[in-house]
Amino acid sequence: MKILTHATMPWMILLSRLGLFGLIQGILALSLYIIDDPEPWESAASWWPFVVTVTNLIGLFLLIQIFRMEGKSYWRIFNIDRKNLRRDIWTVLGILVIASPISYLPNIFLANLLFGDIQIALDLFFRPLPFWAVFVGIIVFPVTQGLVEISTYFSYIMPHFEKKGYPVWLSLGLPALFLGVQHIAVPFLFNIDFIIYRALMFLPFAILVGIIMRWRPRLLPYLAIIHVLMDVSSAALLFTVAY
Repeated sequence: MKILTHATMPWMILLSRLGLFGLIQGILALSLYIIDDPEPWESAASWWPFVVTVTNLIGLFLLIQIFRMEGKSYWRIFNIDRKNLRRDIWTVLGILVIASPISYLPNIFLANLLFGDIQIALDLFFRPLPFWAVFVGIIVFPVTQGLVEISTYFSYIMPHFEKKGYPVWLSLGLPALFLGVQHIAVPFLFNIDFIIYRALMFLPFAILVGIIMRWRPRLLPYLAIIHVLMDVSSAALLFTVAY
């Protein structure tokens, strides 16, 4: 019996990012343990931009192959609709007004609620890395995020769930939930407050992105660019930690 079928593939992809984050961090921690790192899991957690990047490259390869099997081109979902260019740009600008506080405020609220000080949460998340690693992380990590993350959940999984006849709340809600919750493994720390913080901080934003993608999927290229810029700013904070 085939495990990977057209029916099961969207479910496998839904679980894949969270699983790969944990698996790759675990492999890295095991490698550090073998070379006698005194705190291999904590050390592995510092390399989360690379864990995400490797996961994204695997996910990109899988999506390209899946789209090809379905007779489609993955890259075409990033084509800009020139007929609606002006309208879409104005729409995206309006979305930014709404999305900015939704993406930022839960971070502050949860950090202060769970840790009493947002700096404690930031110190757990942003850890020193070698200069070359920070530089690569600022460039490669955000670009791969823009190419894979939103499209995985809302250009592949959500439409396939809808084609199967799942109700809207499920076909949109499950991808949004996993998009938000996947952050518990970026990085995964054995700290319950940090797990709750990471699980919930992007959930409202993930739901908003899902609503936007279901309403107007042609906005994906603009959302991907915004995603890249958001992650560039996040990765740039690594410089402030290390230098």
